[in-house]
Amino acid sequence: MWDAIIVGGGAAGFFGAITCAEGLGPSGKVLLLERGREVLRKVKVSGGGRCNVTHACPEPRPLSAHYPRGQRALIGPFHRFGPREIIAWFEGRGVALKTEADGRMFPVTDDSQTIIDCLLGAADDAGVLVRTRAGVAQIEALEGGEGEASAFALTLESGEVLQARSVLLATGGTQTGPGAGLARSLGLALEPPVPSLFTFHVHDARLDDLQGLSVEDVATSVPDERLSARGPLLITHWGMSGPAILKLSAWGARALHERGYRFELEVDWLPGVDARARLVALRQEWARRQIQARSPFDAIPKRLWQRLAEGAQIDEAQTWAQLSRAGLAALDDQLRRARFEVVKKSTFKDEFVTCGGVSTDAIDMRTMQARHLPGLFVAGELMDVDGITGGFNFQNAWTSGFLAGQAMSAR
Repeated sequence: MWDAIIVGGGAAGFFGAITCAEGLGPSGKVLLLERGREVLRKVKVSGGGRCNVTHACPEPRPLSAHYPRGQRALIGPFHRFGPREIIAWFEGRGVALKTEADGRMFPVTDDSQTIIDCLLGAADDAGVLVRTRAGVAQIEALEGGEGEASAFALTLESGEVLQARSVLLATGGTQTGPGAGLARSLGLALEPPVPSLFTFHVHDARLDDLQGLSVEDVATSVPDERLSARGPLLITHWGMSGPAILKLSAWGARALHERGYRFELEVDWLPGVDARARLVALRQEWARRQIQARSPFDAIPKRLWQRLAEGAQIDEAQTWAQLSRAGLAALDDQLRRARFEVVKKSTFKDEFVTCGGVSTDAIDMRTMQARHLPGLFVAGELMDVDGITGGFNFQNAWTSGFLAGQAMSAR
């Protein structure tokens, strides 16, 4: 009989296992089961291999505003264990973190292996037994007194049967893992899963051969859905990525899914700038210069400026003095209201986040315990909680894993 079995070897599962084992002490028996060949795979690829541990936003309410799903439900948990606590946890184990200009926090080594080694070491020190290639096929609640579950029987895909007093489901996004089936079999209600944090496929001559080019401050929107976001935008060989796109995909996860990921995207390349006034002035200031010869806006790289000018039907030889009112209006449109047809989505690098999962209404968010079944806990992305890019999804994993681990050890 195990004190606790954790199903899922990602960030939430590991943190829950460590917290539970530390709470129980040397006599505790905590087992972590991972279906795949290795644990902490998402930690390894996060942040381009650097691991975006959390975000420098310590106050619970402003922090919760970065979660399209779970915003209200997370305020209480963040009061109990938020960015301050996870920073202190890692630094107390010799892992120093740094804050970048956009608020993202990484280990000073810029290497996700630093975080993985810390978690593996902490799990080992706490006495957590970790088993890989140990997928769970079935979980059954064993009835105790007064109709409450006193224990759980877990049948592995190998046929082996294990028992535990508490079970934590931390299998990750319901789109990719078996956690949804296990959760439903135990009576948990799930919101339908759809992808979140994805990039946009755009086939447009204005973007040809510009892959790798970025603009630091762009405003994006899907006018039909009243969706908008702002931040850096990266042009890729398939279309567009970067925070200005990823934020839009997160807030519009369900709406864009319903549209089959075919919609019109509007891009303001110069948010907050009176581009039209600058263009009017340039007809005199740069009268003899060719319009395409140089970008008049520091924020717009020359190659992108040339493509936007072509989109406004301005040829290579045309000078500023030759810019007509119609041409000026067309150029202003390309700068402030450029329209692009999105034809499908793509996964963001090797990372993925799912919108959907176990409804937070079914969970006591103080402990992460299922309201209807004592001893059953849920953490991480298996819940209907997801954040925008920037370390927010990891913070949800640390927070929910910690609260679940604490409650399991108290049981």
